[in-house]
Amino acid sequence: MSSNNTVIDAIEKQGTVFGHPKGLFLLFFTELWERFSYYGMRGILMLYMTKLWAENGLNIPEDSASLIYGTFTGFVYFTPLLGGWIADKFIGQRMAITIGGLTMAAGQLTLFAMGNHAGLVIGLVLLVIGNGFFKPNISTIVGQLYREGDEKRDSAFSIFYMGINLGALLAPLVCGFLAEEYFAVKSADGTAILSYGFKYGFLAAAIGMIMGQIAFNLLSKKYLLTIGEKPVKHEEGSEESIKNKAPLTKQEKDRITVIFILTALVIFFWAGFEQAGSSLTLYTDKYIDRSAFGTIIPTTYFQSVNPLFIVLLAPLFAWFWTSKFGKKLTTPIKMSLGMILLGVGFLFMIIATGEVVKSGAGDAEVVTQKAALIWLLFTYFFHTVGELCLSPVGLSVVTKLSPPKLASLLMGVWMLSSAFANWIGGFVASYVNRLGAETIFYSIAIFVIVLGLLMLLLAKKLSSMMHGVK
Repeated sequence: MSSNNTVIDAIEKQGTVFGHPKGLFLLFFTELWERFSYYGMRGILMLYMTKLWAENGLNIPEDSASLIYGTFTGFVYFTPLLGGWIADKFIGQRMAITIGGLTMAAGQLTLFAMGNHAGLVIGLVLLVIGNGFFKPNISTIVGQLYREGDEKRDSAFSIFYMGINLGALLAPLVCGFLAEEYFAVKSADGTAILSYGFKYGFLAAAIGMIMGQIAFNLLSKKYLLTIGEKPVKHEEGSEESIKNKAPLTKQEKDRITVIFILTALVIFFWAGFEQAGSSLTLYTDKYIDRSAFGTIIPTTYFQSVNPLFIVLLAPLFAWFWTSKFGKKLTTPIKMSLGMILLGVGFLFMIIATGEVVKSGAGDAEVVTQKAALIWLLFTYFFHTVGELCLSPVGLSVVTKLSPPKLASLLMGVWMLSSAFANWIGGFVASYVNRLGAETIFYSIAIFVIVLGLLMLLLAKKLSSMMHGVK
C-alpha cells in the first residue's frame, strides 16, 4: 500500500473539490456520459423492440422482448467479472475503460445504422462486451483515490453515484425526445405516434459515450497520475509482490465471504428494481394516465424519474452517512433498509392496478380508465431511497473489504448480483401478461420485504465478519 499512498500524497497536493480529489470528478464526468449512453439506449429499448415495423419498431412480442431485455441487461452485469480480471492481470484499469467505452460506442452506432433484428443482436453484444471492460474498473479507481480506512470513501461513492444518475436523468429525456417527439410522426391531432425516431436516440447515446471517452483520455494522466495505469504486477521481492503471492488471511477470507453473501442477497433487490426498464415501462405505456399540463408525457421520460430523485437526494445521503448517526449504521443494516423500501414502493403499484378499468385482452383490449400518475411517482421515490441505501454503499464496501490484488475481480463479483437479477427480472416480467401485473407486483413486494427483514437479523453476524469495516 505504500506506493499507492505515495501517489495519493501527490494527488492531494493538487487540491480538492468539496473535500475530495479532483480525480473523483473526472471519473464522475466519464461515468456520467457512459450512463447517459446506457440509459438513453435502455430507455427506448423495450419500446423499440415491441412497436410494429410500421412504427419503426422490431415487432417483437412483449413476453419475448422482456426475456431479451433481461438477458441483455443480465450479461451487461456478468461480463464485468471477466473485464475486472483482465484489467487486474494484463492491461490495467485505465486501458480497460478506454476499450470498453469505444466498444460501447460502436454498439450504439450499430443500433443506429441497422434497424433490424441482426442490428439488435450485434449492437447489444457490443454493448455487453464494452460494459464488461468499463464498469468494474472505473468503480475500482474511485476506491483507489483514498487511503485504506478513509471515512470519506462512502461519501465519494455517493458523489460518484450522483454522476451516474445525472447521466441517467438526462439520457431518457434527450433520447426519448428524439424518438417520441422530434423525429416521430404523429397523427393529425397529435395524440398518437404513427412512427418513432428510435435510431436517433441510439445516435445520441453513441455521441454521449464518445464525449466521456475524450475527456477521460485527455485528463486522466493529470488528475489520476499513475492510478489504474498498469495491471497489478510488482517487482519480484517487493512488499507488494510478497503480499500478492501470500495466501489469504483468515480476516481476508471472512471479508470475501461477506462480499459473496451480500452479492447473493441483493440479487433480489435488483430483480425487483430493474422492472423499471421492462414491466413498469410497458405498464406505464398502457395503463398509467400520462396526461399533464395539457400534454401527454412520453413514456421514456419516466425513466428519468428515478435518477432525478437520486440527483436531489444523493447529496443528503452523502452528508448523512458521515453524520454522527449515519456512522452508527453498518453496511448490512443500510442494505436491509434498502430492500424493505423497494418492497414498499411496489405496494403503490398494487394500488395503481386497482384503479385500472379495462375489457377484452390482447389486441382487443380496451382501457376505459387508467391509473393516477402519483402512484408511479411514489413507487419510483421509494425505489430511489432504497437504492441509495444499498447500491453506492455496496460499491464502497466492496472496495473496503477486497484485498488489493483481487479488487477489480471482486468488484466484478458484486456486479454478478445485477447479472442474475436481470435474468430473473426478465423472466418475471415475461409472465406479466399471463399472471397479471397485480400478482407480479404483490409477489415482488412481499418477497423483498421479508428478505430485508432477514438481512436485519443477519446484520450483526455479517458485521463481525467484516472485522472493523463498517
